[in-house]
Amino acid sequence: MEHYFSPGQSSPSREREFTCILAGRSFTFVSAAGTFAKYRVDPATRLLIESVSFPPDVRILDLGCGIGIIGIAMARLFGAEVIMTEVNERAARLAGQNAKLNRVKARVLAGDLYAPVPGKFDAILVNPPMAAGRETCYRIIDEAPAHLCEGGRLVLVARHAKGGTMLSRRMQERFGNCETLASKGGFRVYCATV
Repeated sequence: MEHYFSPGQSSPSREREFTCILAGRSFTFVSAAGTFAKYRVDPATRLLIESVSFPPDVRILDLGCGIGIIGIAMARLFGAEVIMTEVNERAARLAGQNAKLNRVKARVLAGDLYAPVPGKFDAILVNPPMAAGRETCYRIIDEAPAHLCEGGRLVLVARHAKGGTMLSRRMQERFGNCETLASKGGFRVYCATV
């Protein structure tokens, strides 16, 4: 059975455009069936976007970017250099299309988690695919330090009562630190620094 984190999607695409306000700015995205939170911005993604701040010229990795909402917002709001990765080929194609639609420069790489990623980053932002299982989520945390510059941050959003506690503990174990940046509607944004 295909999931939003499956590489290929055989269902009809049914693309649809929607507009939203994130951190006070208007964005337009094209979404489709077989992608995460199709046709809307989910509350966890919104909370992550609206709870972070970066100086200009940072290098950000949007890991498992879906249709590109987080990465595109970071490029527009902070002028960040953004690389987005996505295993779902349909979502990766739409992320590239959405970057152009929102007039931001962001590079999209198709592949599984960190596999296609070049270089190191000031921040890795992720709304992890909880439905993919604990081991996938742990991989995101465990492999992050190798892709972060000194002082770089892993910023992760999750529903606290449905896996977030477990992930924040793993971040604490792996990084030696983990703070909560924001909390709303049962979701928390966790941040760990190298």
